[in-house]
Amino acid sequence: QVQLVESGGGLVQPGESLRLSCAASGSIGSLDNTRWFRQAPGKQREFVAIIDSVGETNYADSVKGRFTISRDNARKTVYLQMNNLKPEDTGVYYCFSRTLWGQGTPVTVSS
Repeated sequence: QVQLVESGGGLVQPGESLRLSCAASGSIGSLDNTRWFRQAPGKQREFVAIIDSVGETNYADSVKGRFTISRDNARKTVYLQMNNLKPEDTGVYYCFSRTLWGQGTPVTVSS
């Protein structure tokens, strides 16, 4: 059974950094076209970043210049490096690839 498992979330202060991981388990070729989404309390899930099959990336305007998405094909893992975190980055972060969603990892940015 193929699963996506996110990790790396936590509680940080504004300005700090976190690196999220999205690891694929089971029989999956690669994490092509993997997206990160987030959902803040009481809000809809929103797009954060994408990395496509050739490594091209795109970001939501709210995170451009602060977040970086990357992929390690050998480890079947996609990362989201989040720098200079702000309180509005708080939420549960999900990865999505090949019709699969992970369970989410919570991020709280608060002083």
